Amino acid sequence: MSETAFLGVGSNVDPERHVAIAIERLGEAFDDLRCSPIYRCPAVGFDGSNFINLVVSIETTLSPWALRDWLRRLEEAYGRERDVPKFSDRVLDVDILLFGERVQDDERLELPRPELFHYAHVLRPLAELAPQLVCPGDGRTLAQIRTDAALDETALAPLDAAQFRPETLRR
Repeated sequence: MSETAFLGVGSNVDPERHVAIAIERLGEAFDDLRCSPIYRCPAVGFDGSNFINLVVSIETTLSPWALRDWLRRLEEAYGRERDVPKFSDRVLDVDILLFGERVQDDERLELPRPELFHYAHVLRPLAELAPQLVCPGDGRTLAQIRTDAALDETALAPLDAAQFRPETLRR
């Protein structure tokens, strides 16, 4: 049975290239890829280059743990290092934000991902992609969560999605 998963995608190391690669690889591997608007925003928690962030939804028959492992292999294929501080530069960062109706908290995966409630660069694109989706375990729509959270979105600069199409990788 297929489930809808929402994934946060970000990069601040050659971000235009790495975000485009992530979109292309996810589109090749999973059905019904949909993308939120794409934003440039400052690094959070450390002094670093700006990030490019968006949220994608996919349809998958993988379990949440198998999807997490697949995403880790994708990140690592493009140079993601795991032995660095939590708040540091990222070549590619792809996190499961929501997975169907699943609510869980175990040593490998927490769903919904807590960052979606605390960071504008996660919540805004997620709420724009699926505003009427009810957040599992919360009961509010993503649009309601965005309104209630009242996060400062002024640092999010919209980007032209055309520059992230797969053909841009072949320049």
